Amino acid sequence: MKKNSKRNHASRVSDIESNSVDAEKEKKECQNNFVELLPPEVTFKIFSQLDIRSLCRASATCRSWNHAIRHSDSLWKPHCLTVRAVCQREIDDDLESGYPWRIILLRNYQKSKVKHEWLSGRYSNICSPISLPEKIMYPMDADTWGEILEAELER
Repeated sequence: MKKNSKRNHASRVSDIESNSVDAEKEKKECQNNFVELLPPEVTFKIFSQLDIRSLCRASATCRSWNHAIRHSDSLWKPHCLTVRAVCQREIDDDLESGYPWRIILLRNYQKSKVKHEWLSGRYSNICSPISLPEKIMYPMDADTWGEILEAELER
């Protein structure tokens, strides 16, 4: 019985020590985390200087950064408006449907890259589907293909 009591006591002490180590580590991380330390306006200003790729990478850094970036819809708006130059119909439809800027960007970013390549004439000399680069293709709707076909016919 005494052995069990000693084991339980040792286990509780070990749990307390590990909890205090975790708490200390968490406290230290918070002290080094500008998102936790700075006012939200300053954090927003810092994150708003990032390009799309950097913003996505920053959101994967830690929970507080992810939360700050994910829940700040206005961080995504300027990037969406850039994509809108190529995908105006798609962005406007998504806005009308009530999607937040971040989701609109997720839905249209890759499509805008591929659509821009098509509209700029990069694939004008493609003779067969085998000649298309597989990795960068993206499924597009009939209206988008109509825009691309019109651009090709005008060339």
